[in-house]
Amino acid sequence: MQHISETSGGLKGYFFRRYKSEGGYRDILSIAIPLIFTTGSWALQNFIDRMFLNWYDTEVMAASMPAGILNFTFVSLFMGTVGYVSTFVAQYYGSDQNKMMGKVLWQALYISIVSGVIIMFIIPFSDSIFAVVGHDGKVREYEAVYFRILCYGAVPLVASSAMSGFFSGIGKTWIIMIANFAATAENIIVDYLLIFGNFGFPRMGIEGAAIATVLSACVSFAIYAAVLFRASYNDTFNTVRGWRPDMALMKRLIRFGLPNGVQFFLDMMGITVFVLIIGRLGTDSLASTNIAFNVNTIAFMPMIGLGITVSVLVGQYLGMNNPDMAEYSVYSGLHLAVAYMGAVALLYIWVPDLFMCLYAAGTDAEKFRPTAELAKVLLRFVALYSVFDAMNIIFASAIKGAGDTHFVMKAIIILSIFGLIVPTGAALFLLDLGIYAGWTVLTGYVMLLGIVFMLRFKGGRWKSMRVIEETPITIPPSRPEGLAGKVEV
Repeated sequence: MQHISETSGGLKGYFFRRYKSEGGYRDILSIAIPLIFTTGSWALQNFIDRMFLNWYDTEVMAASMPAGILNFTFVSLFMGTVGYVSTFVAQYYGSDQNKMMGKVLWQALYISIVSGVIIMFIIPFSDSIFAVVGHDGKVREYEAVYFRILCYGAVPLVASSAMSGFFSGIGKTWIIMIANFAATAENIIVDYLLIFGNFGFPRMGIEGAAIATVLSACVSFAIYAAVLFRASYNDTFNTVRGWRPDMALMKRLIRFGLPNGVQFFLDMMGITVFVLIIGRLGTDSLASTNIAFNVNTIAFMPMIGLGITVSVLVGQYLGMNNPDMAEYSVYSGLHLAVAYMGAVALLYIWVPDLFMCLYAAGTDAEKFRPTAELAKVLLRFVALYSVFDAMNIIFASAIKGAGDTHFVMKAIIILSIFGLIVPTGAALFLLDLGIYAGWTVLTGYVMLLGIVFMLRFKGGRWKSMRVIEETPITIPPSRPEGLAGKVEV
């Protein structure tokens, strides 16, 4: 096992050794790169959705983000719960309990089916939800339509989260990349056909965008299932034979996964409420906020891939009873995340027009100019909190990879309510301070998240946590390189 206690060679030597060492940059990147491309494809899909809808109609684009975020907020509760399969699988892998992996995946799939039924019950309330929000009439109508159609895709979306969690837990992240590339390609093509009515297809606008998004979830689900239920995976992981419900295992998954889902839900809800509040300032403020968030999504999504990687490595090393290497890998991930987000922040400040040009294409230049100018200012707020957002992702992912999900949930509950929603409402409606005050509150909220999770990580309690059953201590392999050689794909 290599550590970086050696100090010879200066800064360059330090980073070179950290790249090559166990739990260093190379180990992080070998798992993270496919996930970075995966999350990048999610960002590209959202970006092109918004871009096409902006070309179609500015009001339609303005409606798509609040409705899309609200739908994802509801679904995120279940996605976060079943996605926690990745931590169970990673710790089972580290402790060499391969046969348990298929069993825990099936428990997550059962939860996915239940989640789809629950989400379907929300559909009849679509119009009422957006009537309460109070956006402009036409925008409200588009929001309800978009939200309603997206709800039909809940089951494949949540189930795909469980399946991708399985693959990330064993380090087979390139399968996740392939599935999401295929889903993104489908989404872009169907968007082009159905939003604008090209090649003889009906011109459906925002309805077409929603249909394309639902179909993309079905594509990724089908690819994951085709791999998971192959004989080689069943022999190694019980991915078919493990289908029977196991209430004890399901309860344990819910015990640790539900707080993760609640945290995911509340995190999304905080941003959703923020966007809905900003929307009450008018269509230009809402559209500019949508663009700023959408631009940041493209840059930020690779951090999600790094976060998943850190969580998986923490789970694997803790399964091997090696918390020191788990800690080492977290700091390797943090170095990469901070370097990347720092570079992106500089681009937001120096060349904001680079991010506006695609939105401007296909629109009335004079009509779009006020929205673009406001969005460029908002990107400076994003630049200010970018590094703290990287800290938030890495440290929260690290402690969740150990099983410290209840702390993360409680922190998000407190901070999202008292650090984001209440101050934003007060700034905009009680004090009438305008959009910049709202974004100042958002910036402080993200900074606070990064600091809180850093302090929790440094406290070290996570090192003694596990989500799986007690197992005898085994001699770990030299590095967690996935299961190459154990199973054919």
